[in-house]
Amino acid sequence: MIELIDIRKKFGDKDVLKGISGTLESGRCNLIIGSSGTGKSVLLKNIVGLVEPDSGQVLYNKRNFWNSNTTDKKELRKEIGMLFQGSALFDSMTVEQNVMFPLNMLTKKSKEEKIERVQYCLSRVGLENVNHLKPSEISGGMQKRVGIARAIVLSPQYLFVDEPNSGLDPQTAVKIDILIQEITKEYNMTTVVVTHDMNSVMGIGENIMYLHKGLKLWEGNYSEILTTDVKELNDFIFSSSLMRQLKK
Repeated sequence: MIELIDIRKKFGDKDVLKGISGTLESGRCNLIIGSSGTGKSVLLKNIVGLVEPDSGQVLYNKRNFWNSNTTDKKELRKEIGMLFQGSALFDSMTVEQNVMFPLNMLTKKSKEEKIERVQYCLSRVGLENVNHLKPSEISGGMQKRVGIARAIVLSPQYLFVDEPNSGLDPQTAVKIDILIQEITKEYNMTTVVVTHDMNSVMGIGENIMYLHKGLKLWEGNYSEILTTDVKELNDFIFSSSLMRQLKK
């Protein structure tokens, strides 16, 4: 579980996060949604330690990340897996080398142990016989799955996913959502997904936080979101023709 307590962040004169509080729950897909420029990605970076908030607390199972010393932060980061937007694979490395990268950086496992773990993770995301291919030799959907394999290779307690369906066709996007949901349950992880994809919201949004202009305006789940009376959220949800049909 991750607790956010009054997270605030300003860049210059612009207030990007204006006091965000909430709970991201273990064993669930927690979604942070909102239009572009609402602070979603900045909030994610504050949570994972890429950007330090001006004030507020980020508690990982009661451990205060930003008040921790360097050693404790490093240990906590070992519990975090991250799937970046666009997968962020190393073009010069093979699939196997990409997935093995965190093991090389953060563990002292033998080469045989690393290969065994990599193979398991690739198999878990439905990829086999691609170990020695480069990212440019596989499809966008397969690259996303390689990114997920790399994110879970250290058996993290926390998984962060930034726009997982960006650039994917609808059918592949659904498969990625299902995979993220399955892995969340399997590992009982606290999974946090930043997205503006309403298909993901309705498919896997067990705990949803809606941001608007740096504020959290609503929190709930996918079964509650269609009956919200928050005007800004309604405008966001029903901007697509598919969601307008569901409203009827």
